[in-house]
Amino acid sequence: MPASVHESHAAPLQGAARRPRVAVALLTVSLSYAALTAAYVVANSATPQPGTSGRDILLYVRDHGTAIDLGAFLLVVAAVLLVTVAATLARLVRRGQSAGGSGAAATTALAGGVLASGALASSAALSWTLGRLPEESPTALARALADLSFLAGGLGYAVSFALLAAGTCLAARGSGLLPRACTTTGLVIAAAGLAATLSLLVFGFSYLLPVVRFGGTAWLVWAAFALARPRPAASDA
Repeated sequence: MPASVHESHAAPLQGAARRPRVAVALLTVSLSYAALTAAYVVANSATPQPGTSGRDILLYVRDHGTAIDLGAFLLVVAAVLLVTVAATLARLVRRGQSAGGSGAAATTALAGGVLASGALASSAALSWTLGRLPEESPTALARALADLSFLAGGLGYAVSFALLAAGTCLAARGSGLLPRACTTTGLVIAAAGLAATLSLLVFGFSYLLPVVRFGGTAWLVWAAFALARPRPAASDA
């Protein structure tokens, strides 16, 4: 009988010990992703805006080839890290769901992370291709590549990250894995990412894109910190 009681308490203790190690790994990768995001902004701070003419884009390409190549590299590495972040995050919140949960929210978080990673990689490929254009290239081609890179890394990323944030928050809701303020903030960022699709109709809504990109990155680190906090063993054994 004492051995049975001991085993019943040992199982939740072991589960509680495993989760922080995975969460610490999530925190490390999330911080690395945030650092790469900041480095990309610094390296490409002079990137032409969507309204820039094709001729000015070609001039920018001629003078900033190194920055474009570096930015593409940083985006690809960030895309790889984001897949790891999404997979680990989905694993943690799925564990925290009730036994009767369907796991659909955690799966949505994973799918959103994979799609967001693909959006970053696509933006990197398009911008790298843009950086290879010779100066005598058609201005319409330069404008088209710049627009596609912007759509992939801006709108495509924002909508995909909205799925990651919404899935994570819905899966963690009620489980105590994330603070209420963190969950609410994540849902607000998800709403902003979905609302950013309106920028296809009214370009003024494009201000939501940096909100999702940088606010979402900060929220991701916040969630990783919250998940990495030591927790007592479950008391329902």
